[in-house]
Amino acid sequence: MQNNLIDKKIVDQKLAACGISDMEDATIRDIVKVVNMVEAESGEKFIRMEMGVPGLAPSKIGIDAEIEALRAGCAQFYPMLEGHKEFKEEGSKFVKNFVDIDIKPEGIIPTVGSMQACFAAFMAVTECKKGKDTVLFIDPGFPVQKTQMQVIGKPFESFDVYNYRGEKLREKLEEHLSKGNIAAILYSNPNNPAWICFTDEELKIVGELATKYDVIVLEDLAYFAMDFRRDLSVPGKAPFQPSVGKYTDNYIVMISGSKLFSYAGQRLGIMCISDALYNRKYDNLHDRFGGMGTLGYTIVNRIIYTLSSGTTHSCQYAMAAILKAANEGRINILDGVREYAERAHAMKELFTKYGFEIVYDRDLEEPIADGFYFTIIYPGFTGGDLTKEILYYGISAIPLRDTGSKKQGLRACVSQTGLHRMPELEERLKRFAADHTK
Repeated sequence: MQNNLIDKKIVDQKLAACGISDMEDATIRDIVKVVNMVEAESGEKFIRMEMGVPGLAPSKIGIDAEIEALRAGCAQFYPMLEGHKEFKEEGSKFVKNFVDIDIKPEGIIPTVGSMQACFAAFMAVTECKKGKDTVLFIDPGFPVQKTQMQVIGKPFESFDVYNYRGEKLREKLEEHLSKGNIAAILYSNPNNPAWICFTDEELKIVGELATKYDVIVLEDLAYFAMDFRRDLSVPGKAPFQPSVGKYTDNYIVMISGSKLFSYAGQRLGIMCISDALYNRKYDNLHDRFGGMGTLGYTIVNRIIYTLSSGTTHSCQYAMAAILKAANEGRINILDGVREYAERAHAMKELFTKYGFEIVYDRDLEEPIADGFYFTIIYPGFTGGDLTKEILYYGISAIPLRDTGSKKQGLRACVSQTGLHRMPELEERLKRFAADHTK
């Protein structure tokens, strides 16, 4: 007797309608579309773990500041490419208070989400020097970043970091960097999807090698300070969000307004370019893009200008107000997002209770922390097959292969599943286990 929640014909029809024959080849947005279609026809609300959509209320401080800015008429004016003055100043204070690195306000650039920050960075750093046009991804990672590289027609390399932690990371990085073609290194910390958190020792290795081989580190801090094992939320006091910025001048940090402040719908990210890098001149940037040829000028006045002509004016006022409140200690930056850890803990317990296993289960010597993502597999399944199979039980996720992982399994995001839905999740996992336990 089959215990599936969703009629298999509905799922199979929607997959066929979307041209998906192998789930390993489906993008995040492909899976979102399929689940939307299945929900509409079946009437069942899925346990949705496929997309990292913030699932908490946005910052009231941001909303109030944005409304006030709109009422004051900011929508009448184009935003400056380099950003609103208070946004830049508060951003500079924020990275000092919470990362303990010094970046002048000129290097704090508003972008249309950290997605645009990453895209603009890719376009610039792969053109800085002739012969250095390749980005090295420390995987697993956010799949769309590789799509961005494909869009701009630049090559990339990658490796799965799980077996190269600690001092082993140095040797693996040397293997790639010594060839001389790597322009930049990209990673997320905490990691999407494994939730690995690089240590200061590992970041020192990255920084030292970035300096040695003159490559630029693109540090994706989309899940800023969300290593909930330590309290990183007190401005100006250790511990701070770990960053490669302590160990090299060759860095660009990207911070998302979507996750930490749940301000996703307004699409605002913060690109933080080191002082040394912002004003560094590259002859090839001048040849390729014209203008001054410095990295900061090229990113702001050539790339961001032509991509979006700046970042929505009112959003910058919102983020400036949020950053100011955080800098002054009027809000705790983690108060609104600690629930993600509670959800992850509860969901991991349920999945393992019904026979699933955590794929990336350790962070060096510690069990993996609870956070925005976790990774799972069910014995006997590939990642692609499991992605399809759980759809029949009203659960959605994405295959790990799409993240650059060398392991079989799924990325599960906790953001859309509130604690009140845990009994539903357990019932669906019971159904799955009843059909698949040998």
